[in-house]
Amino acid sequence: MRVVVQRVSKAKVTIDKKVIGKIGRGLVILLGVSEDDTSEDAQFLADKCVNLRIFNDDKGKMNLSALDIGGEILSISQFTLYGDCRKGRRPSFIKAARPERGKELYDRFNEILRESRLKIETGEFGGMMDVDIYNEGPVTIIIDSKH
Repeated sequence: MRVVVQRVSKAKVTIDKKVIGKIGRGLVILLGVSEDDTSEDAQFLADKCVNLRIFNDDKGKMNLSALDIGGEILSISQFTLYGDCRKGRRPSFIKAARPERGKELYDRFNEILRESRLKIETGEFGGMMDVDIYNEGPVTIIIDSKH
């Protein structure tokens, strides 16, 4: 599994001009699932995301997590994170999980996030979404569960 985590002041996701998820200060997590990912990968990344110390403390140092600040999370499935662009000009998505498996692990990832008791909003798996992200800092971190 792979996540792109962005520290945000606010974010929302819309489908057909209807807001389906909206958060204030916290994290936007873009989640990609590969063909060989498991529930353990979902557990590892969900735990890593909620505990990632990328929010500033009172001295301006990135020392606080989403849990520490009572942040909110917007979780978006994004299979394109496994796009391989090394050959040709069109990405290959052969390493991305099939939709059924991707949805299963995306749902599991979100279940684990909800155990944190933070406000968790989501996009729609497989949906054509518009995501408005107000990246704070900017701070963007990429984490792979396999490395």
